[in-house]
Amino acid sequence: MTRFLLRSLLLAALVCLTVLVVSFALSRLSGNLAINIAGPDASPEAIAKIERELGLDRPLPVQFLDWAGRAARGDLGSSYLFHERVSSLIASHLPVTLTLGVIAIAIAVAIAVPLGIVAALNEGSPIDTAVGMVALAGQAVPSFWLGLMLILWFGVDLHWLPIAGLETWQGYVLPSFVLAFVAIPVMLRMTRSGMVDAMGSDYVRTARAKGLSRAAIVLKHAFRNGAMPVVAVSAVQLGFILGGSVVVEVVFNVRGV
Repeated sequence: MTRFLLRSLLLAALVCLTVLVVSFALSRLSGNLAINIAGPDASPEAIAKIERELGLDRPLPVQFLDWAGRAARGDLGSSYLFHERVSSLIASHLPVTLTLGVIAIAIAVAIAVPLGIVAALNEGSPIDTAVGMVALAGQAVPSFWLGLMLILWFGVDLHWLPIAGLETWQGYVLPSFVLAFVAIPVMLRMTRSGMVDAMGSDYVRTARAKGLSRAAIVLKHAFRNGAMPVVAVSAVQLGFILGGSVVVEVVFNVRGV
């Protein structure tokens, strides 16, 4: 057990170090940061001043250690575009992204769980195949394309919902649904798989032998156990939604993270 814990900690440290090195390398691939800040017409003196202020005139290993140390302390520096602390920008915009993510998970659960139950109860039937096609479509359709199509249909053609911004509660509908559409396939498959296993278990057969109704068996016995994987995967999907929300936020002009 001790060896397993040490090995896991070592691998975790190695992964963190790799992420830091790759992130630092990518930040330097964009060229001279001082020139990007000062502009192409800046004088050499102005560029050199910015390099000294940012520590870009030091050796790369020293820059990396300083950058990694500040990142470990939560010091993300300042934004050269907004001229504010990055931590302040994240704190001011994170609630919007979190709200969209939570609403998206709620929508995904409301759609995926009933469809997964229906597919499990009709295993191998055309209904099961149709639900599987819905899950496949959710994985195949790009979120930016779906967002643009929903804007065209519900915003431009029908004028039912706003096409950008979150000034009213209606503004949350389209971006939240697009984010939910990404999580629906995984949650649907997990619900179906869990319900199929639960419906074939001993306690369900015992409930049938007792003469319980189909609704009671499904809702009180099978779903209670079959939904456990869905709860676990919902937390994982929330992380994926928050990480991938940048595309949807750009499409709907949402000022999120």
